[in-house]
Amino acid sequence: MGILDGKVAVVTGASRGIGAEIAATFAREGATVVVTARSTSESPGRLDGTLDETVTKIEAAGGTALAVAADLTKPEERERIVKTATEHFGKVDILVNNAALTYFTPLTDISLKRVGLMFEIQVQAPLHLSQLVLPGMRERGAGWIVNISSLEAEDPQMPPSRFNAKGTTSAYGMCKAALERITSGLAAEGYNHGVAVTALRPGGLVPTPGIVFHGVISADDPNAESPEVMAGAALLLAGPEALQLTGEVYESTSLVQANGRQLTEGANLA
Repeated sequence: MGILDGKVAVVTGASRGIGAEIAATFAREGATVVVTARSTSESPGRLDGTLDETVTKIEAAGGTALAVAADLTKPEERERIVKTATEHFGKVDILVNNAALTYFTPLTDISLKRVGLMFEIQVQAPLHLSQLVLPGMRERGAGWIVNISSLEAEDPQMPPSRFNAKGTTSAYGMCKAALERITSGLAAEGYNHGVAVTALRPGGLVPTPGIVFHGVISADDPNAESPEVMAGAALLLAGPEALQLTGEVYESTSLVQANGRQLTEGANLA
């Protein structure tokens, strides 16, 4: 038996990287997983990984998963994700807002159109999806929302490092800071209804296909954090003890090291 037996989880940005690993880990722990992103076998993106591959991996390990291809910039598509999950499985117990769109352009140069797209996927979509699943969670008296954030949400120290002075992650950090404030607000609103809302930051750079593509880190960097660590931490935040953790922003490595004994043997923290 897994710690998520009987639960239904929706994981966004699950065609590759952190999202795909979280989906696989949740399925291994007994959850039925609805995975969503834009990349499919019929319409792959320029990066490796598709929803179909994520589902195949989950099913090969004995899990249950459903792929829902969707564009998170469109409100009607977000509604369709939750509607499809509910029609197939009756409910949504867990929501993981992992999808991200990033342009590595300084604030002085980035177009407002691109800022709008980043906010739509990393701020508006998580809030809207949360609004869609929260009524059912409140009615059942239990629910888990995990928002994937970043260390870039923190303000840069002054004088800035050479990296921060370039400003290439300022817009990304701005979105993640907003997401963390959504987290604390929804946690306060959901506390008396048994709904846990948390944010999770990687302890270090995770060599996801997108990060590697942009040259931020190499795929074989020995100092990189593996997606499995993020997945193990997300499992803790979606587990039965998560209400005690609600409303906070957690760093994956520290969370796993402090609470790893609570994880089942099936969770891979390599």
